[in-house]
Amino acid sequence: MGAMSDAKTAMNLRFPDPAQRAAIAAAAKQEGLSMQEYILTAAYDRATAVERTFLDGFQASMTRSGAAFAAEPSSLDPSAERRAAEQDALRELGKRQERGHAA
Repeated sequence: MGAMSDAKTAMNLRFPDPAQRAAIAAAAKQEGLSMQEYILTAAYDRATAVERTFLDGFQASMTRSGAAFAAEPSSLDPSAERRAAEQDALRELGKRQERGHAA
């Protein structure tokens, strides 16, 4: 028998505030759950809410990034003509600099 085989003894529930314990017990009873199940369900719901918030933020970030790249597609993948013009300009600039150093 494993340590987690008996779910009722798997969690030691101690509440310093008796009113807090009573409120949780009442909420669990209303849901038809044991206190352990109620607390674990609440913890799981909170964790998945945090995960959803993170994933929503990540999706929004991806959308913004995609929009930024889509705004200027020519700067990401210039045409062959533009690449040739840039290379010509660089060669011309190099020639001018060589002539300036020779003088």
